[in-house]
Amino acid sequence: MLDFNRIQDTANQEMAEVRVKVKLINAIDEELVNRGLLNPNNLRVFETVALVDTGAVRTVIPMEVVQQLGLRIRGKQTAKYADARQEEVGLTGPVFIEIEGRETTEAVLVARDEVLIGQTVLESLDLLVDCKNHRLIPNPKHPEHPVFRI
Repeated sequence: MLDFNRIQDTANQEMAEVRVKVKLINAIDEELVNRGLLNPNNLRVFETVALVDTGAVRTVIPMEVVQQLGLRIRGKQTAKYADARQEEVGLTGPVFIEIEGRETTEAVLVARDEVLIGQTVLESLDLLVDCKNHRLIPNPKHPEHPVFRI
């Protein structure tokens, strides 16, 4: 007899989400600290576990995180969701994004209620999604550090 529940469980396990620890840092604060113009104790940092979404191009953070990091909303950007809805969302100033010991800088979109890591960060950090094991891995071609294509 076939066990259809087992087949469904296997499919759900393979499609399960990937979450990763991420550190977000106000890049302006960091620059001021580096120049000696801001006390390092005042550097605004936010750490969380974020959802990795290979269907999203850009990284997205909620307004609550924008406020905790003291980021400025520089403008608006049109965002298109998987269900074809479109919406104007905020675009922040620069944010340092650290994942798996690798770091990049990016302006992020403001929407949703959780931090979502998109393709541009994965590309910048040269990280690949290992769906089977629900994790990110360094690109096997250069596992020690990111390599950027020009």
